[in-house]
Amino acid sequence: MAAPLVLVVLAAVTVRAALYRSSLAVFIAERVEVASPLNAWKRVVEGLALLDLGVSPYSGAIFHETPLIIYLFHFLIEYAELVFMITDVLTAVALYLAIQDFNKVVFKKQKLLIELDKYAPDVAELIQTPMEMHYIPLKVALFYLLNPYTVMSCVAKSTCAINNSVIAFFILATIKGSAFLSAVFLALATYQSLYPLTLFAPALLYLLQRQFIPIKLKSKSFWLYTMQYASLYLCSLVVIICLSFFLLNSWDFIPSVYGFILSVPDLTPNIGLFWYFFAEMFEHFSLFFVCVFQINVFFYTIPLAIKLKEHPVFFMFVQLAIISIFKSYPTVGDVALYMAFLPVWSHLYRYPAHLGLFLCLPPAGILPHSRTPLDKAGWDRGHAGLEIRTVPPFPGTWATLRNVQSLGYMGWVGKVP
Repeated sequence: MAAPLVLVVLAAVTVRAALYRSSLAVFIAERVEVASPLNAWKRVVEGLALLDLGVSPYSGAIFHETPLIIYLFHFLIEYAELVFMITDVLTAVALYLAIQDFNKVVFKKQKLLIELDKYAPDVAELIQTPMEMHYIPLKVALFYLLNPYTVMSCVAKSTCAINNSVIAFFILATIKGSAFLSAVFLALATYQSLYPLTLFAPALLYLLQRQFIPIKLKSKSFWLYTMQYASLYLCSLVVIICLSFFLLNSWDFIPSVYGFILSVPDLTPNIGLFWYFFAEMFEHFSLFFVCVFQINVFFYTIPLAIKLKEHPVFFMFVQLAIISIFKSYPTVGDVALYMAFLPVWSHLYRYPAHLGLFLCLPPAGILPHSRTPLDKAGWDRGHAGLEIRTVPPFPGTWATLRNVQSLGYMGWVGKVP
């Protein structure tokens, strides 16, 4: 599989290099679907300019990235395009290796359950064959590298690409069974964008399964391992935050990054839900509804952990989709990450309900990039903006909901133990 993966990587790098040299690069970088106030490249450049002048990049209301990002590009600003291309390639390779290992585990479990006659008689069409599993990792890498959403994020030099890479390595470390590296990468992902905190639950469930520790609240081994993993995660997060403090000799980045994410003061249009509702809302009620909207990201974690405790990787996929839907400043790069996992559950697409997904793909590709009267007149015509800009994540959201429904149905009829 190495040769096909290399060909996919070469094709992806060629497409990105060509777009970097075209006039489309500037156009894509200005699109609000691709770059948000949190991860836009022009804001990183402005932050670097302030840093070079000896002024804190967080002294104004422009820069909202983390200190590690600004110091990374302080040394690599001349190679920014190369950095983003390498980041995308590393993300795809990490996902490829993660799904390759995951499929080995699934195949062994599937083989054992067939031998023990645990499947229902009509399950044959839903059992994945070795040939199907063999190509799934390559499909995942292909779905990520050649997804137009990923390409646009890379060309726009959105730092969302770096966040995706950190999450991909977290998933790889988790599936490999390394609790330490999993905790470190999860802490780094949380440090970058806060919302990956919700991935703690699926990672813990997977690691518990890998260690053959029963997921029971009365089990001492369950609580011991949970405390160990939580301690590794919290210690890693504290170390990263302290390192950021030593780099800047200031705590200014905390309100500028995390306060900005949680309070949502910038209502520039994006593909999310926050900007439209708060632009139309009276200031008096904003704090209450900010809390309600932010709770949405974390609210589904516990019920999903109960329902999907036997399927932690699928739980992780659903949680990534929830983050991309309900985070305060989402972009198409967030959508691209969880859409890359769709081939992993391709056996669920045999249900007719998934046919509606293909009806969503054309508008998802066309509408967000059409030049509408809204673009020419400004973004204040909120209703038209909401209709157009919430289209990109819809196909992935549709597929995620259908996957959850299909998996639940399979469990209900006895097809999945």
